[in-house]
This record gives sequence, structure tokens and C-alpha cells, in this order.
Amino acid sequence: MSFQQGLSGLNATSKSLEVIGNNIANAGTYGAKAARAEFADLYARSLGGANAAGIGVQVASIAQQFSQGGIVSTNNLMDVAINGDGFFQMQDTGGQMLYSRNGQFKLDSEGFIVNGAGHRLLGYPVDNVGNLVTQVRSQLQLPTVGIAPKATEEVKFEMNLDSRKTAVAGAIDYDDPATYHNATSVRIYDAKGQPVDVTLYFQKTATDSWNIYSTAPDIDGDGDPEQLDVSQITFDSSGLNPSLTELTLNIPGGGAAYDPINGVKVDLSQLTQFGGNFGVTDVSQDGYAPGQLTQLTIEEDGIITARYSNSMTQTAGQIELANFRNPQGLKSMGGNVWASSYASGDPVAGVPGSATLGLLKSGALEESNVDMTAELVNMITVQRLYQANAQTIKTQDSVLQTLVSLR
Repeated sequence: MSFQQGLSGLNATSKSLEVIGNNIANAGTYGAKAARAEFADLYARSLGGANAAGIGVQVASIAQQFSQGGIVSTNNLMDVAINGDGFFQMQDTGGQMLYSRNGQFKLDSEGFIVNGAGHRLLGYPVDNVGNLVTQVRSQLQLPTVGIAPKATEEVKFEMNLDSRKTAVAGAIDYDDPATYHNATSVRIYDAKGQPVDVTLYFQKTATDSWNIYSTAPDIDGDGDPEQLDVSQITFDSSGLNPSLTELTLNIPGGGAAYDPINGVKVDLSQLTQFGGNFGVTDVSQDGYAPGQLTQLTIEEDGIITARYSNSMTQTAGQIELANFRNPQGLKSMGGNVWASSYASGDPVAGVPGSATLGLLKSGALEESNVDMTAELVNMITVQRLYQANAQTIKTQDSVLQTLVSLR
């Protein structure tokens, strides 16, 4: 007579209770995945191939369940949830590759994106002009300082000049609106990011012909704007095809107010002369003042954008995800991270939303996929199994006592 079956049952159900207890303990852990104890029966070999009674049960494996957890908003833009398959890729201080579903990230003192344990998130960096370098995977380091100013090099206007206006004879007087028809201004920037307001005045001189006066703010103190350029533009009979498509302005320095800005190209190719009111539909320029970092945003495809106080934005990197042929083969390393193994296969990396990889949701986290109701029911069931196995040992002990008492 053997107690093996009952003992193996106690050991197996005890291990199952450990798994259930761990699941319940991590029900509130973001990105945590439930595990399941999987059992297999035990048989001893018998002579002659005859069937023999089983000798118990064993825990064949502890299988992790990588089903999707619920996604909850946190309003912390550095929190990121994966909606679908895939894992965040990280490196620890020793360079070991680690994988996680927990997107609780923050910036460290050097601007690296790290989790609570200091593991650095991996993705694609950007080059000096803000273009993604997708051939290189590296630890993502984001800007923590402001953006330097940029001098204006090009200005673009889209506007309509009213063809119904009557030509004006004589020189322009910037203080007398009767000597010109319309004016519009654009703010540009010198190399230090100091603003300069450039104004264009439009004076109709004949049918389909206009003078354009370009001015900068008063420099010499006479109260008049500084005239930069005088050009003529004509349109065809339909009000299209302007004869002048580009101006080049050289703006002298304004003392302490601003530095010289030379070679500014003013694109006039989108000017029209229709029988409608004067109107500027769009104006743009490529310079900007210095700006301080105000916000970092993460798009669903993993693109990280830095936003600055001067309204400029720059791409700062892109998060890359990885997936495995057999995620259940991943080796748990604790701290809610896994490492690849022979059973999991090598990682297959890509940008969020590509192939089988899920999309990202910023300002949100993935909850544990532990089903508390199911775990509590399983706990009761396993508890009953434990009691039943204990009863078999008790019964065998009683039988053994009976045998011992035989005379």
C-alpha cells in the first residue's frame, strides 16, 4: 500500500493554490498576466505491458495566459497601454533585453524613458533634423530642454487682391490709407529668435497691375516704416498667373530689437486678382522664437512628439514593440518583465499597428487580466481537491492500522 497518490495530489493542489494566490495578489498590477497550473498524471512501468494503477499527479507546467487586459485611462501622458499583441522592449543596466506589458513609464534625469525599475525603453531615435532613424534600435532619450530659435528663410502668402479697385496715382504715404488699397503683416524671426513685423502694402496702379511695398518697423526714428523693396506684379485677364512669384527681402538690423535678416524669400505664387474682397487665406513662415518643452505626446503608432511653448513640434522618437511565436514560453524575471527563451523563440520587432502588433494608447494602462471571480471559484475547487487528497491518505492510514492489528 502506498501513500504516493495522495501525497502527489497534496503537492499538486498546493502548487495550484500558490498560483491562484499569486494571481489574486497581482489582480491590481498593471500589465500582469494570470497563470494556470497544468497537471499530468503519473504511471509506473509494469512488466509485460499490463495496465497498472496510476501513482499520482504532477504539475506539468505553470502556463501564463497572455489574453488582453482591460484598458483604463490615467491622464498621465507617459503611461502607455498596448491594445493588442506585443511587448514593450527594454534593457536593464547590464544590457539584458527584457519585455513587458506594463507601460508605466517616466523620464529619468538624463531624459531616458524608464519603468519603475529603471529599465530603459527601446525604439527608434531621430537624427539632428528630427527624422526617424528606423534602421537603428536604441534606448529612447527625449529632449528635456527647450528648442533653439531659427531665423526665417521663407514666407508664403495666399491672398486675393480685389480687381474692382480703382487705380491710385502718386506716391504711397504709409500714414494715408487713401494712397494704397490694402496691407497685411507677417511676423518673422532673426537668428536669435527676436521678432520682426514685415508689412506688405498693395497699391493698384493700372488694370491688372499693382505695386507691392515691403516694409520693416521704423529704424532711424523718423516715424516711418523702413522700406525694404518696391516691386510690380501683374495678372492675366482671368486674375491668375502673377508675373512676380517671389520677392527677396534683406532686413537691416533694428539695434537691440533685432539683428539683420538677409535673403528672406517671399512666395507670391498663390496671389490672385478676382472680383472679390481683399483677403488673406493663409500666411506661413519657417522661423520661430526659442521655446521651452511643455508636453510630450505618444501617438497610437508609437511616434513621440515634443511640443514647445512657441507652438513648434518635433518628432522625438518612436516606440518599437516585439512579439513572439510562443509568448507562453517567455521566462518570467519578476518585476512584471519577461526574458526570451528557447521555448518562446526569438522576438519579432516592428512599429505598433504593423503585422500582428497592437496599437498604443497614451494616458492609459492595461489592467491585469486576472478574473477575480474565476480565481475565487478555482480556489474553492482546489481547496476541496486538497481535502479529498488528504482524505485518501487518512483512509489508507486507517487500512494500514487494520492490517497491523491483524493477528
